[in-house]
Amino acid sequence: MVRLRWRGRVGYSCPMEWKITQGLTTYPDALATMAARVEAIQQGKAEELVWLVEHPPLYTLGTSAKVGDVLGEAIPTYETGRGGQVTYHGPNQRVVYLILDLKKRAAAKGQEPDLRAYVKQLEQWIILTLAQFGIEGFLRDGRVGVWVNTPRGEAKIAALGVRVQKWVTSHGIALNVNPDLSHYAGIVPCGIREFGVTSLHQLGVMATMDEVDAVLKQQFGKVFG
Repeated sequence: MVRLRWRGRVGYSCPMEWKITQGLTTYPDALATMAARVEAIQQGKAEELVWLVEHPPLYTLGTSAKVGDVLGEAIPTYETGRGGQVTYHGPNQRVVYLILDLKKRAAAKGQEPDLRAYVKQLEQWIILTLAQFGIEGFLRDGRVGVWVNTPRGEAKIAALGVRVQKWVTSHGIALNVNPDLSHYAGIVPCGIREFGVTSLHQLGVMATMDEVDAVLKQQFGKVFG
């Protein structure tokens, strides 16, 4: 566990916990942990948290999910309060949950909190991280997530979905390091049928999870302060 300290332009100091959980975290445990931390931050009783986990194979349904986009029952499916549609989580995928106080962060800069700006920060964070591994990530209108070019065309390498309660965020991003991509066959990822998914390893970047975590941490400061 590492605590970081973020400082705004007007001198506001915001302590932050950077936590990596080894092994596989169940989805109900993740939801409960996020909910408790959100409430504690809202009450001024806890610091912000960036939490890096891996999950056992599972599908999650965002608030815009269509039941028909889950094509099978072999893998557990969970409803969640985040935005977005259906996605997959599993071993060797780096999931990062961010519990941040957007109101305090914006006030430190003399600004109003902005959810759209936060989503753009998440996208930029992923793109900068990919660039450190020599991969060009990009966005596409009408397609959520971060995309890359592959020999078979464009494919998604990272998903994102957020929830905001009284300007405290939860949920976050999922970056495919080396997950079992065959599990995506059980869903229509984010409601998009025309394009596939890929991973760092499939693109020939044999990075370890520790190496990915180090780059994520390095690039986090460039994007979020």
